[in-house]
Amino acid sequence: MSIEKQVDPGRRGLLVATCAAGGVAGLTTAGALVSTFAPSEKAKAAGSPVEVDISSLQPGNLLTTEWRGKPVWILKRTPEMMASLKGSEKKLADPDSKNHYNMAMPSYCEKASRSRKEHSEILVALGVCSHLGCSPNSRFEHGAQPSLPEDWTGGFLCPCHGSTFDLAGRVFMNKPAPQNLDVPPHMYLSDTKIIIGKDEKGEAT
Repeated sequence: MSIEKQVDPGRRGLLVATCAAGGVAGLTTAGALVSTFAPSEKAKAAGSPVEVDISSLQPGNLLTTEWRGKPVWILKRTPEMMASLKGSEKKLADPDSKNHYNMAMPSYCEKASRSRKEHSEILVALGVCSHLGCSPNSRFEHGAQPSLPEDWTGGFLCPCHGSTFDLAGRVFMNKPAPQNLDVPPHMYLSDTKIIIGKDEKGEAT
């Protein structure tokens, strides 16, 4: 004689609904885990070269973009800014960029301007201080200012520990930052377009 357990219809529906919900939750969780392990489009593009339009960049102005998660400055220097580079050389820790921070300065960049000869007025540099990785602020105005000397001729000031850099990203003597700002590989696609992270030799490694 077999005994069949009777399940209340209402309870049976509740059990079915609970199992179904559990299954959906399991699938949702699995989907979330798969999504977590799959690289996002942004992550895929993190190391890719970045193309920048500089057609609207005026002399004396700074444009900031991003490459590999770091700020990249593109500064179009005026003739006065270019002239100030020679005047600051005796006060710099490494005027010829013999030492580097995270990457050596590209061989096609001139030592004083730290830019390509065909566009010597344009500085392309990573806005990351070589001391502890803070991002310096632009201080293009001449003269004495808070945390700056009276004979200041323009450049960059790191707000974290006071390191100063000239308008070519070269660090001044006796500052916490030990090296100049990095100049990433870059090249001109035209007079108004720059690609950062790539040059004639290929993409940066």
